[in-house]
Amino acid sequence: MTDSPQPRSSGIDHSVGTKWDAAIEAFEDYLRYEKRRSEHTIRAYRTDIRSLAAHAHRYGVDDPGTLSLAVLRTWLAAQTARCARTTIARRVASVRTFTAWLQAVGLAEGDSGLRLASPRVSRTLPTVLRQDQMSQVLNSVSVSAKPSESRSVIELRDEAMLELLYGSALRVSELCGLDIADIDFERRTVRVLGKGNKQRVVPMSAPSAGALQRWLNAGRPSWVTTESNGAAFLGQRGGRLDQRAARRVVTSVTAGISGVPHVAPHGLRHTAATHVLEGGADLRTVQELLGHANLSTTQLYTHVSLDRLRSSYEQAHPRA
Repeated sequence: MTDSPQPRSSGIDHSVGTKWDAAIEAFEDYLRYEKRRSEHTIRAYRTDIRSLAAHAHRYGVDDPGTLSLAVLRTWLAAQTARCARTTIARRVASVRTFTAWLQAVGLAEGDSGLRLASPRVSRTLPTVLRQDQMSQVLNSVSVSAKPSESRSVIELRDEAMLELLYGSALRVSELCGLDIADIDFERRTVRVLGKGNKQRVVPMSAPSAGALQRWLNAGRPSWVTTESNGAAFLGQRGGRLDQRAARRVVTSVTAGISGVPHVAPHGLRHTAATHVLEGGADLRTVQELLGHANLSTTQLYTHVSLDRLRSSYEQAHPRA
């Protein structure tokens, strides 16, 4: 049985040495140029590996190639005390990817993370809105009935944003990363960059296209600056719309409607997928719409639809 490693000091020294720094930098290049991970994913992995490096340094491990399973387990135990299970699972995945890479490039003789156990994470069903609730949300931001001179820039943007998040089932990162050049009004499609830097083309609904044209023609020009470049959605200072700002808009809108669950942008994506599935689309079509790499991810929505069917059945059927 392996002896438990002992720390060499009580404090954590974040200066972990050149071997760790060089390995982390090379690992980032691997994620960026070979695996083509998004910058968001790279930042998350870097944070996780930096945390591991600081912990390992305390235990005298100044070379990532000499990492042992025992040190990895003490790091995981320290994480478990203060992080949610989903966060732990992601960090274990980061470390496993790192240790496998260390072995693959010859920086370690073996893969010390191969036997690192990850906590079991239960998959919770997403919160979705009913179609009437979604209509309430979209009606609350609609400016189509207003005279053109009374429509504010921010109203035009927010309407287009919510219509597109729901109408095309976009991730918030995909919406914020959208450029004007990615929009095809003639074919009513948008080209988005999804997870893993994978591009896909998705349809726009007619209301989405109308709201987007109003924003681009009558709203966006008021905020354009030299920092705007080709970004389709802008913040009030003219730069590309920040994901946090987009989330605030969605949560603020849904929170302001009585009887509607508070959802974030991803809730609108869940809602769109569920409504498409309930409308008769097959799972493969929904998978393509959402840009899921695996059909098993998309199958989560069948459970959502079945739960909603069961609920409606129990309320409506006289012998339920």
